[in-house]
Amino acid sequence: MSTKILALCGSLRSVSMNAALLRAAARLAPAGIRVEPFDEIGLLPLFNPELESAMPAPVQALHAKITSSHALLIASPEYAHGVTGVLKNALDWLVSFEGFVDKRVAIFNASPRSVHADAQLREILTTMSANLVADACLALPLRGTGISEQGILDSGHAADISRALALLASGAPRL
Repeated sequence: MSTKILALCGSLRSVSMNAALLRAAARLAPAGIRVEPFDEIGLLPLFNPELESAMPAPVQALHAKITSSHALLIASPEYAHGVTGVLKNALDWLVSFEGFVDKRVAIFNASPRSVHADAQLREILTTMSANLVADACLALPLRGTGISEQGILDSGHAADISRALALLASGAPRL
């Protein structure tokens, strides 16, 4: 059985550097590890606790993907010194979801200058009882370079990405 890592991107832009980083990570995953992007993040309705008793279908899909994953990988840009609304909304839908508690999580950051969002995301995930795997988190200087997904694959960052995925998967419980 392979280890499945669900990838969440905090950007909806079609040319997002963070999305390219997650796609590259999927292609660089070591043998026995599968990185699966959650492309439906933009379909999640705005969080409303009154809807938790009858979860909307997109939220049910997110919960099912979380449940069937051993770990999560999150990459997101920083907007106005904070976590993007898209990512925060997705995380809000997971706050009271038992399947998220103690889930192994790593953060990939495409810009080491995005320190505010990174710190906020770490605080949010810790508060939500995620198992943040610090050694599997990466901050790569990709923003503003114009590097493509293929460029990431061919870069010196490829080995770091593969190593981080292996660390994230190493302690993931088998489902």
